[in-house]
Amino acid sequence: MSGPSVHADRFAGRTAVVTGAAQGIGLAVARRLAAEAADVVLVDRSETVRDAADGLNAADGSAVHAAHAAHAVLADLETYEGAHSAIAGALELLGGRIDVLVNNVGGTIWAKPYEHYAPDEIQAEIQRSLFPTLWTTRAVLPHLIEQRSGVVVNVSSIATRGINRIPYSAAKGGINALTASLAMEAAPYGIRFVATATGGTEAPPRRVPRGPAPRTERERAWSQQVVDQTVDSTLLKRYGSVDDQAAAIAFLASDEASYITGTVLPVAGGDLG
Repeated sequence: MSGPSVHADRFAGRTAVVTGAAQGIGLAVARRLAAEAADVVLVDRSETVRDAADGLNAADGSAVHAAHAAHAVLADLETYEGAHSAIAGALELLGGRIDVLVNNVGGTIWAKPYEHYAPDEIQAEIQRSLFPTLWTTRAVLPHLIEQRSGVVVNVSSIATRGINRIPYSAAKGGINALTASLAMEAAPYGIRFVATATGGTEAPPRRVPRGPAPRTERERAWSQQVVDQTVDSTLLKRYGSVDDQAAAIAFLASDEASYITGTVLPVAGGDLG
């Protein structure tokens, strides 16, 4: 990554963990932090996370800051055991220190009106988009408290005010609440909790799908309603990019945002969620 928006040494001497980093926003965040001199651990439950880390460690050095490394950890963050092992692995790879955690795991599995969700689908949506942040934060917090420093950036969504994704909306509402409450609990230890509320975001084709593709005309119509409502609610009337999201997350994780905590920053072209 290069260009005027990259602050070359902003994370020099810092370590970072990015979850859901095999693709999409998570990979864009990991790439940006690496370009800004952080040592980064990419966490994902997909084996493709190893390829993602290898890509950041490309021999030509264009993606990752010289003398800094990107590492991969394979873990399922929907369980506490998976989150605990991920943090333990990251600490080992990063020399016993984590300065930044970006909780990015999550994403809508199904898009449909709430009355059409089966009970197990509701549970699966909450398990996907709330529990990884709860578990990974619980796993890292004792370390940050002992360290008496650190930043946790949670990736939320403007879908807290939207249609056809109610269980996902509820999960992201939970992310906003835990961001605000943990900011209060953690402030005495010098730890900041912040979040971004992502809007519609264009991303490269997913190597690992979030859920089943719409199979019927009705399912395709429900998915299109989400897109239409998202664009209509956005003042700029368009989707953003993964780099738009990564830029905001990197800012919140940096010392430039040292007086910001407990805040959810909409990154959605004017949609406040």
